[in-house]
Amino acid sequence: MATTGRSRRKGRIETLPSGSLRVVVYAGVDPVSGKRHFLRELVPAGPRAQKEAERVLRRLASEVDDEKNPKTTATVDQLLDKHFELLEIEPTTLSTYRTLCRKHVRPLIGRQKVGALRASIFDAFYAELRRCRDHCDRRDKTRIDHRTAREHRCDHRCGVHVCRPLSKSTIRQVHVILSGALRRAVRWGWINRNPIELADPPPSPTPNARPPTAAEAAQLLAEAGKDPEWGLLVWLTMVTGFRRGELCALRWGDVDLESGTLTIERSIAQLDDRTWMKDTKTHHQRRIALDEDSRDALGEHRDRCSRRAAAAGTVLADEAFVFSPAPDGSQYLVPRSVSQRYGRMAKRLGIKTTIHKLRHYSATELISAGVDVRTVAGRLGHGGGGTTTLRVYAAWISEADQRAAQSLATRLPARPQARLDGSAGPLTG
Repeated sequence: MATTGRSRRKGRIETLPSGSLRVVVYAGVDPVSGKRHFLRELVPAGPRAQKEAERVLRRLASEVDDEKNPKTTATVDQLLDKHFELLEIEPTTLSTYRTLCRKHVRPLIGRQKVGALRASIFDAFYAELRRCRDHCDRRDKTRIDHRTAREHRCDHRCGVHVCRPLSKSTIRQVHVILSGALRRAVRWGWINRNPIELADPPPSPTPNARPPTAAEAAQLLAEAGKDPEWGLLVWLTMVTGFRRGELCALRWGDVDLESGTLTIERSIAQLDDRTWMKDTKTHHQRRIALDEDSRDALGEHRDRCSRRAAAAGTVLADEAFVFSPAPDGSQYLVPRSVSQRYGRMAKRLGIKTTIHKLRHYSATELISAGVDVRTVAGRLGHGGGGTTTLRVYAAWISEADQRAAQSLATRLPARPQARLDGSAGPLTG
């Protein structure tokens, strides 16, 4: 290998044994590794190779002078590691982000250098996510998807692999994660511009709330009511639209039976087997009114809890949890166990639903009853002054609007109708 006689302050042209020319330009110190960072580009051998190498040298040197060059050789994996270290979000959300990157981002583009990312790379990446969520080798037609990684005897649950695309909403979430990480890379000066802005991610999917029907809701309440405490939890979820973690964190001090209000200012979060008390999702306290039936049900439940505490030789304090496995109410319910119990109950009834769908049920019933969107949003704890509520429940808002229009039409006077002679007159039967 030889270096040409013509050198540059920030670069050089090297002649390789193959006859090709390698252009090398110094681009400063890599902020990640702390090592000297060079831009390199190969020019194939040929009669015009020297002139082309000179042109590449000038271009790369100009990019360095204008600070348009990538400032690091860091990979997407390294960027994500640093991004997640500094990201201030809920631990549960961070865990979801890490899992998505471990399953989908790192295996496919994790080793790609940040400075070499282009919109075409992201478009190909999203195409792969839409093809198969397991990122299988499409040439392997004999792959078997087993029901477990443990030693087992295969049965009907094991079968030939069938590609299933990753959902649009999950791909959008991956896009959001990468966008945030690359914006940080731009602020750090690692890259000059965010390449993902030119990529074409899937559009946001149309929300599909799918609450239980009135008949299904009645079945669920009847089944849950066999256990008074469990029945009250399901009832309050349906009436208030509270999140499961919010109901698990509800204390008796948050319940005002005289004024008929509930105050939500905390929630129980869960990640794997760890649980903790945290702020609400929107970080705002909210207070909602209760109907008479709910007030009566809560009063009866408080009496039961007080008797249970007295039988255990203790008293029920305001700090006690409304729903608790402990006689004195000192322990809260675990959110995941609530979801699992509800899921088992729904399965027994042959209803395909989750406890989160009761939030949708509460919202759709309120909207159908003519309650304004801002009030519905306030009860559900949606941020944005009702923007989320409008986006998720637009179909039911439209339905309620149609019913309102029909109801108004039946109360209006007869509509004037043009006569054959051109004059107007009321419609007659």
